[in-house]
Amino acid sequence: VQLQASGGGLVRTGGSLRLSCAASGFTSDNYQIGWFRQAPGKERRGIACINNSDGATYIGSSVKGRFTISKGSAKNTVTLQMNGLKPEDTAVYYCAAGRYAAIADIVRNTPPSRVHYDYWGQGTQVTVSS
Repeated sequence: VQLQASGGGLVRTGGSLRLSCAASGFTSDNYQIGWFRQAPGKERRGIACINNSDGATYIGSSVKGRFTISKGSAKNTVTLQMNGLKPEDTAVYYCAAGRYAAIADIVRNTPPSRVHYDYWGQGTQVTVSS
């Protein structure tokens, strides 16, 4: 399984970016994609996730109302639409894929947990200037 994250960049406060995560190597639709971010000096935290088979989602409280996670138009892609960006959103953003355990985060409406994800893409930098 491979994941390719893209779409990061530099944007001003209030701006928007769309991140994409392309997954390959899955033999079924039964997997979950999570977005995590890691700011300098801080731990990596999950902010959103989606169940690929039925589209069920979780959005963290810190980004709710500004970020949207959805299945992309291309098969096996997931997008994270980020609007109303703030300087505190500055981080390296990672997408990750999990099977089985990751669905618990969506069912329980809890932030995606790193331990539930088995595959990781490379990060993409998002920088929001004030």
